[in-house]
Amino acid sequence: MATLKLFFSTDIHGSEKTFVKFLNSAKFYGVNTLIMGGDFTGKMVVPLVSQSDGSYKTTFLGSDIIAKTGDDLVNLEKQIRFNGFYPYRTDPKELEELKSDSQKVDQLFSRLMVETTQRWIGMAEDRLQKLGVRCFITPGNDDRFQVDEALGKSNYVVNPEGKVIDLEGYEMISTGYSNKTPFNAPREEDEDSLGRRIARMIEHTKNLKNCILNFHCPPYDSGIDLAPQLDKDMRPILSPSGGFEMVPAGSTAVRKIIEEYQPLLGLHGHIHESSGIKRIGRTLCVNPGSQYADGVLRGALVTIKDGKVENYLLTRG
Repeated sequence: MATLKLFFSTDIHGSEKTFVKFLNSAKFYGVNTLIMGGDFTGKMVVPLVSQSDGSYKTTFLGSDIIAKTGDDLVNLEKQIRFNGFYPYRTDPKELEELKSDSQKVDQLFSRLMVETTQRWIGMAEDRLQKLGVRCFITPGNDDRFQVDEALGKSNYVVNPEGKVIDLEGYEMISTGYSNKTPFNAPREEDEDSLGRRIARMIEHTKNLKNCILNFHCPPYDSGIDLAPQLDKDMRPILSPSGGFEMVPAGSTAVRKIIEEYQPLLGLHGHIHESSGIKRIGRTLCVNPGSQYADGVLRGALVTIKDGKVENYLLTRG
């Protein structure tokens, strides 16, 4: 088997700044494989409203901003994208129509999400193909299904969802689906369904001992799945000792698979505040965590050689 050196990141939620860092990680770390583990799309549209004097006005991150020139507008759009949102140029009339029609807003969001995904894929192809670096992007539980078609059109970037992928002689199986959460995101299902989804991929693997699990959801009660407990109003519950009350939120189905088959490596995300590295038996499980709102890319650098994880390191940049 050849040496596999990979960089894994996840949960950038539309932040173009962190996506660019993700692409640059290939050359910076000298890896031959990049893996984005899910939840890569944004959460909100930011309208830029045209004014009678030719300027554009918006409210962004709590501040009213006016872009007076074309350069100002381009820079503002760049800033919005860097923070994980989708800028949209509009006028007062269309804005009022959008405010009164939630379906139009939903359609607009999906369109901007797909357009951004297509642009990101183009960036990945331009930067990585000449380096010979493979790139995998898995939609996560928060990512709408429309992005699958956009990913499927690329002749270079691969959506590995539900597939068995050969990585330098090591098999990788992937899913961005998670167990149920309070947020009712698009790709969520009960534990039994998630277990069956994983089992269908396992049926097609040849050597589970040398397998890499690229599963967006971490294993339950692993120490890398701790999330704030929420009350009935979806607010974090404060702990008597200070901070938030943290509880396991990972998947029992994922945990069961790892315990039963003991694969080589588990690449996980989903729980932003639970960065860490843990072992379940022989399986090394990593969750880089996420700090996309600060423009920080968290990742995991892993080298696999001779059927063993030779080196691993959590990164922040």
